[in-house]
Amino acid sequence: MAEITAGAVKTLREKTGAGMMECKKALTEAEGNEDRAIEILRKHGLASAKKKEGRVAAEGVVGSYIHMGGKVGVLVEINCETDFVARGEDFQSFVKDVAMHICAAEPRFVTKEEVPADVLEHEKKIYREQIMTDEKNKNKPENVVEKIMEGRVAKFYAEVCLLEQPFIKENEITVGGLLQQIVAKLGENIRIRRFVRFKMGEGLEKRKDDFASEVAAALEN
Repeated sequence: MAEITAGAVKTLREKTGAGMMECKKALTEAEGNEDRAIEILRKHGLASAKKKEGRVAAEGVVGSYIHMGGKVGVLVEINCETDFVARGEDFQSFVKDVAMHICAAEPRFVTKEEVPADVLEHEKKIYREQIMTDEKNKNKPENVVEKIMEGRVAKFYAEVCLLEQPFIKENEITVGGLLQQIVAKLGENIRIRRFVRFKMGEGLEKRKDDFASEVAAALEN
């Protein structure tokens, strides 16, 4: 059995936020493999979070983040069960991290379930056409093609769904994984309910200067 050093436990604790004893147990179960230990801790965090999902989360805060001198801004509503937790440093830090992540990663939805069916079907149609026009895939059986499709769809979710995106501060964990960690740590049901991201000038048709026409008009006067 691999020796579990204090340094390895400390490193795992810093990466996951789990307690020292939980980290040591996870490393022991994983025979010293840090990646496997992280997965074990995540599974435990997920299990404890699932028990809390049915509890009402009607408190919380609307957090904000402004970037690039006011060029990009984010508002995000994150709910918890009690005002006591909402006012706590850990919760407030989590809200700030999520707002910063939204600003940088530009998600379109919170969860996979929020993706409209027509949007998903449109993406699947494109992926299938891409797969079937690739010569190396033309003779592959349908079940293999479906596996490739599943991979493409998973990548799509990771691009547009907040909870599926790799966390900008720690790419080894998703925002969903970060959420499970804070749920396990604070012991309350916590939910990222909604967000909006503003980018200065987004959607506006900017003026296009036609300098040649302006010069010609000036010469005529």
